[in-house]
Amino acid sequence: MRSQAARAASRILRAPRGSLLPTAPHRALSAQWRTASLHTGTRKSAAAESAQRDSSNPAMSFPCLDAQEAKSAQLSARSLRSGPEPSYTTGQHESYHCEQPLLLDWGGVLNEFDVAYESWGELNADKSNAILLHTGLSASSHAHSTASNPKPGWWEKFIGPGLPLDTNKYHIICTNVLGGCYGSTGPSSVDPSDGKRYATRFPILTLDDMVRAQFRLLDGLGIKKLAASVGSSMGGMQSLAAGVLFPERVGKIVSISGCARSHPYSIAMRHTQRQVLMMDPNWARGFYYDAIPPHSGMKLAREIATVTYRSGPEWEMRFGRQRADPSKQPALCPDFLIETYLDHAGEKFCLEYDPNSLLYVSKAMDLFDLGHAHQTETLKRRAESEDRIAHGEVASGASESCSLTLPDQPYEEQPGSTSNATPLDESVATEGTEGPPRDLVAGLAPLKNHPVLVMGVASDILFPAWQQREIAETLRAGGNNNVKHVELGDDVSLFGHDTFLLDLKNIGGALGKFLD
Repeated sequence: MRSQAARAASRILRAPRGSLLPTAPHRALSAQWRTASLHTGTRKSAAAESAQRDSSNPAMSFPCLDAQEAKSAQLSARSLRSGPEPSYTTGQHESYHCEQPLLLDWGGVLNEFDVAYESWGELNADKSNAILLHTGLSASSHAHSTASNPKPGWWEKFIGPGLPLDTNKYHIICTNVLGGCYGSTGPSSVDPSDGKRYATRFPILTLDDMVRAQFRLLDGLGIKKLAASVGSSMGGMQSLAAGVLFPERVGKIVSISGCARSHPYSIAMRHTQRQVLMMDPNWARGFYYDAIPPHSGMKLAREIATVTYRSGPEWEMRFGRQRADPSKQPALCPDFLIETYLDHAGEKFCLEYDPNSLLYVSKAMDLFDLGHAHQTETLKRRAESEDRIAHGEVASGASESCSLTLPDQPYEEQPGSTSNATPLDESVATEGTEGPPRDLVAGLAPLKNHPVLVMGVASDILFPAWQQREIAETLRAGGNNNVKHVELGDDVSLFGHDTFLLDLKNIGGALGKFLD
């Protein structure tokens, strides 16, 4: 299988790579990575054979690595016209094309863009019953089945007549976020300026940018004000952002298992996922669309993410310390049941989502901060970008995209760094007062008069329950007396972060009651 994979990969390297890689050095470097990877594998195989001859113990087999090599060989033989990845949805979705430029928070500009969306329920005569449903990181607009797309959606049991998102009362709209790969403009889309895929020429995004694109869609649909903004996980972050950015255009706000700003643990976990993906030689700096996609990196990134989606107690009950086959010798490949579960989750996902979209959208989550200081800096930066554009200068996102450098010295623990030390980020400090940080209270001030439902789950390690409590306490400290906070304890749910996808009774029940 190794030689077969090597021959297949060599054919890809010799084949014309089209015009996706912008420069010859990119092409050469990508080829060097792939060649080095193949040569390394050949040396390891030879070393293993030598060890087999000289040792009294047999060399271990690695079926998990064999499977990855076989997949690479299979992918290398596909038609280059098949696209960067398979179709992500069956059936149809709607698409809104906006030809008005969209200025992004970090200076990039999309001169035109598409927003994929689907909807359920009838829009009333004055268009006042629309609910915007925001998605998590890797979800499409397909939250519920439709006549043209009968495949069950990711929130199938929550949407419909008499259900929490009641289509007898509301017109539900769900979009694929900007930067995604399910029909909205993202890194895998073609840049209309040159006819080539954006790849990592795509500008850095924020969740606020995604929300602005969604409201362009609402403008196109003639919807002036939403009855509600609803979201879970990353969608819960967007839901709050929608209210802060467009307070006069949103009625009720629902944020489930979200936060008002990303905290270090979640940033660290997403950073790790991006690193393992970018270290896959097939990622090729993001220009992989005419070759083998970085499926191994995506698989590992999804496995790391899956660890954060559920809880330890649930896995203790489901898997315990059981091995897949106790009668066999322990293996370095997936062996325990929990390992086989993670392996399956990663393998199932590795070709279902565009790797570059994972990088861009997860980074947008890291950058999320509704604190007043962060919003002020963003407004200042946007004003400077607008001024440059007005004077015919290139957007800052294009001219400064390569300005980041790594520190000369590795990070070292600072002297006196203890749990009682002053935070390095002063905006998180409470300024000597009890209660939520004043900076966040000021940042969420636009939501003072909005009815808000905040939900969290005690077993959630990715968006821990204290973050939802922080949202509720911050809103109340700012004078909002119409905040409903629901926290599901361990006695109710051990499903961790994924509870919002699974618990129709408690999550759905509270949501439906709030929207009535």
